[in-house]
Amino acid sequence: MADPNPKEDLPFRHYTLKHRLIAWISMHLFDTVTYTVRNGLLKGMKRKGGLGWVPAIFSSDIMTGEQQFWSTLNLSGMTVYDVGAFQGLLTLFFASRAKAVVSFEPNTQNHKRLVENLTLNGIKNVEVRKVGVGSRRETRRMVGSPLMMGGASVDGSTVEELLRAGVETLAEQISIVSLDEEIARTSPPAPDFIKIDIEGWEIEALRGARNSLELYKPALFLEMHGETIREKRRKAAEIVAFLWEIGYRRIRHIETGALITLENSPVAMEGHLYCQTD
Repeated sequence: MADPNPKEDLPFRHYTLKHRLIAWISMHLFDTVTYTVRNGLLKGMKRKGGLGWVPAIFSSDIMTGEQQFWSTLNLSGMTVYDVGAFQGLLTLFFASRAKAVVSFEPNTQNHKRLVENLTLNGIKNVEVRKVGVGSRRETRRMVGSPLMMGGASVDGSTVEELLRAGVETLAEQISIVSLDEEIARTSPPAPDFIKIDIEGWEIEALRGARNSLELYKPALFLEMHGETIREKRRKAAEIVAFLWEIGYRRIRHIETGALITLENSPVAMEGHLYCQTD
């Protein structure tokens, strides 16, 4: 029987031409420049990478629902885990507001820039771990486009699509741990808030943190991913079902404000979720 919705299996475009143009300019013209951020969540902080030095008057960007969420979130006195820290943009923000931050970034290129940006700001309340996070300890291949390393992933379908697209890619073997094992092994401060943005691997990270989530009940911020509309819907349903199973019943879709249940999980397939226990 023919699929009634074949468009649902077409690759989903994660980055617009504008994103790619900004990334190219940043990488090829300003990558080694240290500057003070002129606008946004990191205003007044120093960093390398990106075009945060552009004055707000010249920026056409409107504050997104995600940025509005971060700007009003109270992290005072909290320990934050930043899973998928990229170059440290949210790690820097968390460090300026929270008591302590534990950042996980396995990609060598991203990890180096993350550490540079922390050093530039003299930040002392962040612990950086060069490992990925999943459901168990293992080694996997991470693949990403040099132009958009924020999209580097170990998720099978994401990696497959990157390779099928024929774009230039960088690959490396990375170590992956589970948060449950990492917390038991190294005894970091217990998490009060966990942000997870790991390009389609979010459900694996949640599964590997089940004991910690049930014990400490941290608030969660999740970015939703998937290479097709069908896959996005499936992953959203999988994540919501898992969260409900372990007691996370207050799930809000950041972009629309909708409260997410098992029945309306497709609403969550694009954007971000803020999740709390009852």
